Amino acid sequence: MDKIIPRYALQTLKELSKSFPTIGIIGPRQVGKTTLAKEFQKDLELESIYLDLELIADLNKLTEPELFLTQHMDKCVIIDEIQLKPDLFPLLRALIDQNRRPCRYIILGSASPQLLRQSSESLAGRIAYMELQPFTYPEIAGKKDLETHHFLGGFPDALLSSSVESSKAWLENFIRTYCERDLPLYGLSANPTVIRRLWEMLAWINGNLLILNSLGKSMGLSYHTVGRYIDYLENTFLISRLQPYHYNVKKRLVKTPKVYIRDTGILHRLLRLSDYDQLLGHIALGASWESFVIEQIKGNKHPDLDLHFYRTHNGAEVDIVFVRGLKPAATAEIKFTSSPSADKGLIFCIDNLKTSANFIITPHSDNYPVKENIRACSLEVFLDKYLGGI
Repeated sequence: MDKIIPRYALQTLKELSKSFPTIGIIGPRQVGKTTLAKEFQKDLELESIYLDLELIADLNKLTEPELFLTQHMDKCVIIDEIQLKPDLFPLLRALIDQNRRPCRYIILGSASPQLLRQSSESLAGRIAYMELQPFTYPEIAGKKDLETHHFLGGFPDALLSSSVESSKAWLENFIRTYCERDLPLYGLSANPTVIRRLWEMLAWINGNLLILNSLGKSMGLSYHTVGRYIDYLENTFLISRLQPYHYNVKKRLVKTPKVYIRDTGILHRLLRLSDYDQLLGHIALGASWESFVIEQIKGNKHPDLDLHFYRTHNGAEVDIVFVRGLKPAATAEIKFTSSPSADKGLIFCIDNLKTSANFIITPHSDNYPVKENIRACSLEVFLDKYLGGI
């Protein structure tokens, strides 16, 4: 597709630029951070300059960074791939403190703020970070159907490719490049083959509890080593850990997080699935749909709404608890089915949590009440009609 698909994050970026001296756009590589920043640059009334630190010519401009940046104090300076020059952070802090006007710097990086800094100098109070995720369904609805989005994931080059085969080739290259180049760039000194194997093992336990001891034994690695590797995968937006909700400490609840491969295109490549039909008959289908729905919700929810899961030791569970502050606001069970029903475990959890808004989210079911306080609906309807009201 030649035409750029607008990103919802553009409006967030515009709002933040009115208040903060620096905005950090973070997210995995190839997710569209550069495209977003250049779209923002087109509408910027302030004069701007763009530096891509993967280009030698731009990197050389910062051989004497203080000299260069002080020459452009009146501009918005956009610095792409800032992780290639982490020593800029202390300098940016000093320059911001000389003049705190909004939108002085926009920095782009493919890792969490903690990994990006690699420095004792923080931009706390001077920067607002925003994460750019792969495309969520509301952004591409009408351009790609739900099944295509679910199978290929949300990375633009995979989702908008001309064929499934070229999408799979792109995803395979993405995985290989992360293991061989990107993760070592952030300081992960591990054999790329080991990281690839760990990533694949996480794909097989996607949506399940993350038991580091078991994972370590399977790989012949220590508990601490596996934990450190997983931290890197999480800090580069490749996986996520969903924490259990346990506000009521008197209840015996599971304290171990669940683990998810964030992008389902990557998940399906790690599982070697060839097409959507093969996914439909695969044991990973339910957990794959769960991953997909959680990422769609993350990309469209209010920032004040936290996501957890809830599971008791007797096996009752609910996939998502929406929490505001410390209080459960709603729940959602995620099911790949066209005829959803509420089982006893779900009802037990809802009774414990005392939530009045509860949902069963499916790919395409009708929108109707299953019970008095439990509603079944499709993902599209949930994102459009109900998520904003939680």
